[in-house]
This record gives sequence, structure tokens and C-alpha cells, in this order.
Amino acid sequence: MTQYRSFVGLDVHARTIVGSALDVDTGEVTRHRFGYDLAEVVVWTRLLPGPQIATYEAGPTGFGLYRLLLAAGTECVVAAPSKLQRPSGDRVKTDARDAFHLMRLIHLDEITAVKVPSVEEETARDLVRSREDTRQDLMSARHRLSKLLLRHGFVYDDGAAWTQKHDLWLSSHRTGDLAFTTAFDANYEAVIQTLDRRDRLGEAITAMAADSPFTPMVNRLGCLRGISALTGFALAVEITDWQRFTGNTIGAFLGLVPSEYSSGQSRQLGGITKTGNSHARRLLVEAAWQHRRDYLPSARSVLQAWWEEAPAPARLRGQAGNERLHHQWVSFTARTKWPAIANVGVARELAGWCWSLAVMDG
Repeated sequence: MTQYRSFVGLDVHARTIVGSALDVDTGEVTRHRFGYDLAEVVVWTRLLPGPQIATYEAGPTGFGLYRLLLAAGTECVVAAPSKLQRPSGDRVKTDARDAFHLMRLIHLDEITAVKVPSVEEETARDLVRSREDTRQDLMSARHRLSKLLLRHGFVYDDGAAWTQKHDLWLSSHRTGDLAFTTAFDANYEAVIQTLDRRDRLGEAITAMAADSPFTPMVNRLGCLRGISALTGFALAVEITDWQRFTGNTIGAFLGLVPSEYSSGQSRQLGGITKTGNSHARRLLVEAAWQHRRDYLPSARSVLQAWWEEAPAPARLRGQAGNERLHHQWVSFTARTKWPAIANVGVARELAGWCWSLAVMDG
């Protein structure tokens, strides 16, 4: 950080931005409050004695300010909010103090930066997260409909729910007074509309997975059981730069390692940390369940189809990973591990196998 003269902390909100800048040569601290006009922030930053470096926290305002500052010639670092150090006794929080705190941390080189995606990666990630939001909306809509029927004494117990057979059962229970049928129609319509929206988004993601810059990585990840086009594409755009990790560290990034509190001779391990990208963690946990069944690649036509799209080294690596992950399941079962806990352990190792395929060439 010795090559910079001005260190700038920016507290960015939807309608206001507060800046705090330090000139290390004079020791002068400059403060300024803006409306949400990014161009004004860039001009103010460029008028400071150079060279300058700025930082702000990652959040819902995105990375537009980061790209504008870089284009104007100001170095910028986007800080990971969960990694910001703050004194335990600090009980006063204002925008000005937050900006000053960021300025101080960037001067001390104590900022943990996030990986800023390209515009293409960010838009692909928005598509994936839109489907994830729709999936959650569909779950809520289905719950509302089933609980409406439950309150009136209708319980489905004839196999799996949300199948064609279940749909016929739902239609047969659209009976009663006007108030009930109106409520039923509203909830049923919400389920159908949300399901259609989820399917449309899934088709768009599948098309991008087959023909986009992410396709080679998706094909390699597909050599592992449980990694479909949707899952592989989501992992590719959520993690983006796999080179910043190793097979050992990617599990920690995704929050799949145990929490720990150790002091002196005492060592206590708890549940997984659940830090990092929750969407990628959920996908890996779901995919890990697929490795519980016996691994019979000759009987898996879907897996064989994926293998045809991947290069030979990825196919060999994928087969080794599938065998290893199933062996881990067998080992956990023999030790009578609770399945949900065993599955998280397999998911942690699955993350490492995904990393080894993602960093391959081709």
C-alpha cells in the first residue's frame, strides 16, 4: 500500500454515499456526503492527491461503482463485509464512522477483498439466482395450498405429492362455498404460474450451459454424479474464479467445515460454519445424496451422456471421484453416522472434486 497517497473509504447505500479520504503525506482527512450519483463520487475521488485507492463493502448496490472507479484510473477493492475487523467495544455506528473505518482498514491493508465478477458472470449469476428465488416461491406456494386443504380436513396420503395423480386429487377437492373455492383457485393458480416460471428459467439456464463460455467447465463438472446442467452452471457462475482456492480450502469458503472454539487444552467442534455462498453450498449438499447409491456407471445413461461431452482426463477424474465419494458414504454408514451429517461430510469432499475438475484445462 506504500505506492498510494490517498486512501478512500466509501459507505454506499441506495440513496446516499459517504466518503472519507486520508492523505498520508499531510495526514489530512477529508469527508464528503453524496446523493447516489456515482459519477460525482468518481470525480471527487480523482481530485484527491494521487495515486488513490478506494474501498467499499460488497452489498445490494452491486459492482457498478467499482467498475467506474477502475475505468477512471482509481484502484478499488470491494470488501467482504463478514471479514471486516471492528473493535468489540464499538457501539456507535453511523455512515460517517463506517466510511472512516473502511478508510483506516484500507490504509492498514486489512481489507479482505471479494472476487468481482465480470459483467457476463454477474448477469449469468442473476439468472441462476432468479431460478433459486422462484424455487423458494414455488415451495411457499405449494405449502400454502396444502395447508389450506389441511385446515379443511383434506390430507393426501396416496404416494408422492405434486405429481399428476396428486394434481387430480387436488382438483377433486375443489368443493365447498364460494369463499373456499376462490381461495383454492388463487393458491392453485400461484402454484401453476410459479412452476411455469421456474421451468422457463431452467430452460434458459440449460441453453446457456450448452452454449456459453461456461460450457467447458459445466461439461467437466458433469462427470460427477449429482451435477446436472443446472447444478454445474450454477456452481460455475457462483464461484467463478476457482483458481483462488485449493481442494482443501474450497470447503471452508463454502461453509462446509466444522466451526471450532479452542483455547489452551480445550478443543470444541460444532456444526458447519455456513459461511460463504449459501446457494453453492445447498447445491453441493443436494448433489452429495446421489453418491449414497451404488456406483454403476454402465447403468447410468445420463452420466454416460455427460461423459461424452467432457475430455478424457475429466472423465477419468470424475470416475475416481464417484468411486471415492460412494466409498465415503459406505464408510460413514458402517460407522453409523447420522445420514444428514454424513452427507455434509461427503458434500465437503465433493467440493474438492469439483475444484479439481474446474481448474483442469479444456
